[in-house]
Amino acid sequence: MISFIGGTGPEGKGLALRFAIAGERVFIGSRDAERGLAAATEVQELLPAGLPKDYIRGGANEEAANTGYAQLGDAVFIAVPYAAHKDTLKALTESLKNKVIVDVVVPLAFEKGRASATIVEAGSAAEEAAQILPNSKIVSAFHNISAADLMVPDRSLDCDVIVCSDDDSAKTRIMGLAEMILGVRAVNGGGLANSRYVEDLTALLLNINRTYKAHSSIRITGI
Repeated sequence: MISFIGGTGPEGKGLALRFAIAGERVFIGSRDAERGLAAATEVQELLPAGLPKDYIRGGANEEAANTGYAQLGDAVFIAVPYAAHKDTLKALTESLKNKVIVDVVVPLAFEKGRASATIVEAGSAAEEAAQILPNSKIVSAFHNISAADLMVPDRSLDCDVIVCSDDDSAKTRIMGLAEMILGVRAVNGGGLANSRYVEDLTALLLNINRTYKAHSSIRITGI
């Protein structure tokens, strides 16, 4: 079972959809419970025929962290904007204790439509999460995957997802979860310190997308 904190954006909804298609139950959280419910309803409408809509539920971030599916969950995804990253994690520290936390947040700035990576004192958003949540198992993943393509249920993504963590068991679990998505291969990206390179790469991909009007992603060759 999977829960999303701040899951009402395109990536959160797209990942929730793909995991539900793969047979996982998901919970989409938001600061506003009504927005979480609305996002869950939107994703339910995209489920292929025959899949139960109750695979996807929504509500408040506190519920995503504390109750329902998250209480027995395999992972809690952090998908808030970077500006809310630190405060959100601090507010939910106790609720997230001992859980596998998948940080998909990318610190970005935009000027005249062009993306640039934001410097993070801790090194990366994922390393910042590890500092705030010392009793959680932090995994960094899904930064370079196309949110738009995730929202098309039958589209093969044809990309790699680089997964970084200092906890090998948590990393293995999330690599398996990534490969439930059609066309995705998981790549072991090593320790959490490597997350900064993966996060920064997102800015380059967004600028490539702007140039080519595309949904670019990455493939690692030679392995």
